[in-house]
Amino acid sequence: MTRAERVIVGISGASGACLALEILRMLKALEIERHVVVTAAAETTIRHELGPDARTEIHSLASHAHAVEDLAAPIASGSFPVDAMLVAPCSMRSLASIAYGTGEGLLVRAADVALKERQRLVLLAREAPLHEGHLEAMLKVTRMGAIILPPVPPFYAGLASIEDMRKQIAARALATAGVDPGPFLSRWQGLADRPCVPNSGSSE
Repeated sequence: MTRAERVIVGISGASGACLALEILRMLKALEIERHVVVTAAAETTIRHELGPDARTEIHSLASHAHAVEDLAAPIASGSFPVDAMLVAPCSMRSLASIAYGTGEGLLVRAADVALKERQRLVLLAREAPLHEGHLEAMLKVTRMGAIILPPVPPFYAGLASIEDMRKQIAARALATAGVDPGPFLSRWQGLADRPCVPNSGSSE
């Protein structure tokens, strides 16, 4: 896993705005440049789920904040080097727009650029249950190179709180995007009571 230097975080209007906040906090702690774009629907979700001060924190965590209507922003061009993009959370509307290349707003345009430039694109798709149209859009973007990562917590990690779940989902998203989350990610070490069997093919 190479050292990432610049990551785009798109925030769409699905429930789960706390995930974007955790991702941005981790990226800042890792000293990785953060380009943030928030859709109009996400503005409403952020206020409802996280309170009136959360939008200010998101803005302060961004190295560069871009208006969703600013299609002249650097992240709208493939000539602007980026290591990865995450959409967290990713609504079905945004996912469908990415899948069918509608170019609707800067978030969708930046994701389109990530696909055409063969950059890592991770979509934290947030919806349940799913109908056939959702699944078709997910399959389409997957075939185009995106990674669908539903925000499912690792229950095996012995998480004690909702906050722990948020952090582990965020850390897993970064790892999937090719960003080493370092100490933020709890990694599976096997069962403690299971004996370690040496590899019979080892020369040691």
